[in-house]
Amino acid sequence: MASEPTTVPPIESTKDTVRDTIERTTSSSSSVVQHGATLSQRAQSSPDQVPESGGVVVGTGEYANGYHFPPKYPIKEQCQMGIAAFWEFYNTGFGFFFTVYALNVVGWGFMLLLLLLSASPQMCWVDGKFDCDNINSQRRIWIEIDSQVLTALFSATGFGLAPWRIRDLYLLLRYRINKDQKALRRLAGVHRAWLRLEGSDELPPTLGPKNIDETTVPYDPNSVPYPLETISDPPPTGVRAPPSKLWKMDFIAWFNIWYIVFQGFLSGFMWALSRYNRPPWTTGLFFALTFITSSAAGIMEAMQVLNVRAIEGVPLTKRDVQRLARDKELGIPHYNNIKDKDPEDEKRKKAEKKAKRKNRFSRRSEKATSESTV
Repeated sequence: MASEPTTVPPIESTKDTVRDTIERTTSSSSSVVQHGATLSQRAQSSPDQVPESGGVVVGTGEYANGYHFPPKYPIKEQCQMGIAAFWEFYNTGFGFFFTVYALNVVGWGFMLLLLLLSASPQMCWVDGKFDCDNINSQRRIWIEIDSQVLTALFSATGFGLAPWRIRDLYLLLRYRINKDQKALRRLAGVHRAWLRLEGSDELPPTLGPKNIDETTVPYDPNSVPYPLETISDPPPTGVRAPPSKLWKMDFIAWFNIWYIVFQGFLSGFMWALSRYNRPPWTTGLFFALTFITSSAAGIMEAMQVLNVRAIEGVPLTKRDVQRLARDKELGIPHYNNIKDKDPEDEKRKKAEKKAKRKNRFSRRSEKATSESTV
């Protein structure tokens, strides 16, 4: 922070915290206001000079604009904040729809798992005989009902989001085949949360959607998304993330398309055939393929978003500022990174795990060698 307060203000209530938490996830403008004076001075002092990565004081975790990552809260406070944030989200139209959808997926999916594990043997009795694989048993009937419901739920998202996913692949292919730079810039605007173009890390740290049209600082048009207002918000740390590796965009786009394809096959087998003439392997195979492709694409995109946030930072809420100020006076340390963990300790733990794996492999090799010698 620019100045240390003499008195420690009380922590905001959980209700106020929720609004701040939502603000952090939707926009970084609040954090930019806190550090706007420092960043504006930097931009005005050298308007034609491209900022370097020297904005970070190497080895100290401190940033030139005074930014500090949000502190890590105790588990109890994290749960309270999470519950309150979920309630705010639930009270929106999309939040209500998403909650109902997610509960259906979890509920029907868990029921299907229990049926496949034969958790209820009473459902296996047919005409006085115990046969769990009998097609007329209650177990097999409810497996069919569960599978049909889950297929419909997955089709809602798979086919419902298909136009946007096909658009992503179309823009990506235009760039890959025709080297259409504008198509890539449009794609970067769609995925502004993580996709960074070549040269974007050299843009002024104050450049954002609110001032890019009026800026007098020269920049490469191919380093910013299109339309211009889809550029990412100014990084709170004052440091921009390096350009993204485009093979990750390929991975996400193609896996999303394969998800649509596999969902189409699954729906075709489930709805065109009955449980009496449908090959048993089709349901399990395409359920697995749709789950793998959709999960892989989602995990990859989430990892890229987290990586960008770890470099560019996240906006601070009032609660974060107050907690950092209070803990500073109390002498409670906070590491200036997104995990609020000692980076040296993390490296040491990784090195120890690597050494253990290496030793385990060495012992196995020695054991195998000694047995072969005997």
